[in-house]
Amino acid sequence: MKLALCNEMLRHLPFESQCAAAAALGYAGLELAPFTLADDPSTLAAADAARLRRVAADHGLALCSLHWLLARPPGLSLATPDAALHARTVQMLMRLIDFAAACGADVLVHGSPGQRSPLPGQSVPDALARVEAGLAQLAPHARAAGVVYCIEPLAPFETPVINTLAQAAALVDRIDSPALRTMLDVSAASHAETADVPALLRRYLSSGHVAHVQLNDHNRRGPGQGDTPIVPVLATLRELGYRGWMAVESFDYHPDAMSCAAFCAGYVRGAMQAMEDLR
Repeated sequence: MKLALCNEMLRHLPFESQCAAAAALGYAGLELAPFTLADDPSTLAAADAARLRRVAADHGLALCSLHWLLARPPGLSLATPDAALHARTVQMLMRLIDFAAACGADVLVHGSPGQRSPLPGQSVPDALARVEAGLAQLAPHARAAGVVYCIEPLAPFETPVINTLAQAAALVDRIDSPALRTMLDVSAASHAETADVPALLRRYLSSGHVAHVQLNDHNRRGPGQGDTPIVPVLATLRELGYRGWMAVESFDYHPDAMSCAAFCAGYVRGAMQAMEDLR
């Protein structure tokens, strides 16, 4: 298992300083939020990816994944009944798939709750159908690029479209592409699921549906900064032979961004080392 930091936590720093800080704190990779790199991420090109990849590698880091895919520019929607806007959103995501591949990333995480939620007057089933149609278009592009595109179940307070791993897995099965999978965010799962995270992993990681993990707490702070048990999550991932990335994603930087990143790295790496020492 490899530990990454979601780079928006350090977005107040230049990218090279983000890499230096993440490496010094013991992270092995960065999960990139495109909005931290450009106001319009559709302008990001292969040359930008090569530069970022080189800077990260100079600090011993991999660029493992992308997330927050549709945060900018404003106005995009994968749920919209507007055919032109839907097509523009799909094209944006195809560009990000290509950018991720150029960065050397393995995974893209599609959260973006506002851009998959129903528009005024639109039903949830209609929004879901349009999201699914978009993902069906993206899957072959992701496969050709050699990356895995993950639809992220999110908490009901964020969106009514795809809240549980069961819903995400059913969508993945309907599209039936090896490049389309789902992922598990610990905080979102704690708000949306009836089963605990270890039980969810035993079902959906074992079935091959889950391709990525984000670590955080029910309170939306970092792992270890609340009451959500993280050690059983790590133990289950190890038990199941997970070899992918675990990305630390906090939404409430407590007490500040750098301290949060430092605490989370120490907490997770310490827990993993303790488990190894007990073997």
